[in-house]
This record gives sequence, structure tokens and C-alpha cells, in this order.
Amino acid sequence: MNTQKISITAFSSISPLGNNADAVWKKYLDNQHCFSKQFLDQQETSVAALEEESKQIIAEVRESDIKYKFLDDSVLFALAASRKAVQKAGWKEDDVFGINIGSSRGATDLFEKHYKEYIDTGKAQTLASPTTTLGNISSWIAHDLQSTGPEISHSITCSTALHALLNGVAWLKSGMADKFLVGGSEAPLTDFTIAQMRALKIYSRIDQENESWPNLAFDFEKTQNTMILGEGAAVCCLEAGEKENAIAYVTGVGYATEILEHNISISAEADCFQKSMKMALKDHNLDEVDIIVMHAPGTIKGDITELRAIEKVFGEKLPLLTTNKWKIGHTFGASGILSLELALLMIENNTFIDVPFSEKQNQKKVIKKVLINAVGFGGNAVSILIEKA
Repeated sequence: MNTQKISITAFSSISPLGNNADAVWKKYLDNQHCFSKQFLDQQETSVAALEEESKQIIAEVRESDIKYKFLDDSVLFALAASRKAVQKAGWKEDDVFGINIGSSRGATDLFEKHYKEYIDTGKAQTLASPTTTLGNISSWIAHDLQSTGPEISHSITCSTALHALLNGVAWLKSGMADKFLVGGSEAPLTDFTIAQMRALKIYSRIDQENESWPNLAFDFEKTQNTMILGEGAAVCCLEAGEKENAIAYVTGVGYATEILEHNISISAEADCFQKSMKMALKDHNLDEVDIIVMHAPGTIKGDITELRAIEKVFGEKLPLLTTNKWKIGHTFGASGILSLELALLMIENNTFIDVPFSEKQNQKKVIKKVLINAVGFGGNAVSILIEKA
């Protein structure tokens, strides 16, 4: 087993939290959620959307190349984050690096528009196919950054971004690459996507006018599902070995899939999470894990099964637990990497970010090791352990 450390040398995101680390951290400290209302699926719907400054950045990316005019937001979000991350890492034009940016649903907005036009007119647009294929995120980033390394796109539902990180680590440890850009992007605030979540009976019905918290992710006593969708993208630059400019190291990775009873099932104690966490932690003392950033999507079963899995693995002495979905909703394929962002910021600022409506947990020591969990439909879990550089 190759025990070489993997350095995270840069990170960038664009989400309802903002588009730079200072803005994002400030948002995490304010204890307010980022939800607003949009008219989707024929009704007023709670969502977490990009704020105006970030929307302006995306508009500028769209204008930066004539070919970008017809691209989906999921691609543009990823382009915006990737440009900044590569610049921060100091990667130059002649550097060879791989790219693996995934998405759960891909170009869902464009797909809906093209399909509607086809139903209405009987004709498909010339660019309907190339702009809605799932692989077009990584390939457009490669075009934009003029990179020459391998490029991979994939969808593994809500654990997509952390699977991208797994892939990056595997490429680096194999010696087939020494730099990899990994992450996830999602632009799911569309009529049909929201309708699908409502059909599954998991979308929040809490009226945010009268209630403080429309998404009760991390409330283990809730009596209804409260998932809300958010949009955004995040990427990080991975490099083989210990680098001087590392902001953290990836020191454990784990993954598992469990046998399904039905399409979206997960076992009562999330066997997949137990296996993925044990795998990520196998060379580490459990007492050294300071925080777990949970997947906790805000559904009754999703939240409680993950908690049970954590209790099974850690026993009586649980690390501090948190999630960000009460604040920014579920960004599907990008959610795991946005959880990684929270983990990096907590390490960097040595400050634990609690869930405001949960029982208070007190930070008693310096934050050095954080475990990040993600799981998707199909019971495919990923756990990533990062360590202070």
C-alpha cells in the first residue's frame, strides 16, 4: 500500500456561501441559512441559489469565450472555480495535470430546455447533444485551462465529488500523474429536478416565512423530510507528496457500496458508511479524529442512519459532528467537496462550526483531523480523512 501523503495545494468554490474563502468563512460564522424562494415546479420553492456577485462572475465566464454562450450553468460554475484554484496553486501552462470534475445530474437545465423545444417544434437544436453530455464539464475545463493531462467525468449521484477526489488520489499514488484537479458541480434548480425530489417525498415543505430553519439537516428528532436543493461547484488541486504550499493532506480514503433493497435505500445503520469510515481510518487512532462533516441531507432516514453508523464505528467517544446542508441545502454531486471546504476552513481557523439548532458541542482541542462523508442513491459511500498541514 502506497502511504505517500497527498497535498491539497489550493481550493476554490462558487456557491450560495460566496466565491472566495473569506466570504465563505464569514457566512459560516453568521448562523443564518442561505435559502430563498423561487417559482419552480409550479409553486414557490425553497432553494439555495448563488448570490448576485457570484451570478455576475458566471455571466463574465459565459462572455469570456464565444463557445461558452450555449453551455449549461453546471459547466460554467466548474469553470469559474477551476480557473481560480489553478491560479492559487501556481500551476503553469506547461504543467501536466489531470482533471476529474463530476456532476450528479449534469446539464439538467439545458436538457429540459432542449427537450421542451423538441416536443414543441419536432426539431432538436444542433448543439443539443454535445452541450448536455455528462462528460462536457471536464472537457470544457481542459479547453479553458489548455491542460494536457487525462480528463475524466462521472456521475455517482451525491458522492460524485468525493469519488473524483478518490480517483485523483489513485492516479497520484499510482505515479501516473503528479497533479490532479478534482471536484464537483451542480446546477439543479430546475422545474423537473425539483419535481423529481417532490415525487420522492423528500423535499422540504416547511414554510420559511414562519419557521427559522426550513432544512432540518442534523435534527435527529424531525418528523418530516426537509431536504432543499442548492447549486454550486468546488474544486481542489491535489499534488503527490508533501508540498510546502499544502493547506492540508489527504491521509485516508474509504469507499463502500451496500446491497440495495430498492433504488434509494440505505440500511438502518448505513453499512456502507461504516465500511467507508473504517477504511479511511484504518491507519489512524479514532481518538485523533476531531470532527466529522456528515452527509446529513435533511431527510429523516438519511440523517439518522449516518448517525447510527458513526456510533457503531466510534462507540461512546464521538468526535464533534456537523453538516452544512441546514445552511446551503443539498448540492447533489458538489455536496461532498463543499463539505471538504467546510473541513478545510475549520482546520485553517481552528474553529468548530456547529449546527445552530442542535445541542451545543464544545471544541476542547486544536482541530487537526477531519473526516468528511458523502453517500448517494444506491448506497455508495465515500469517506475522506484530511489532516492539518
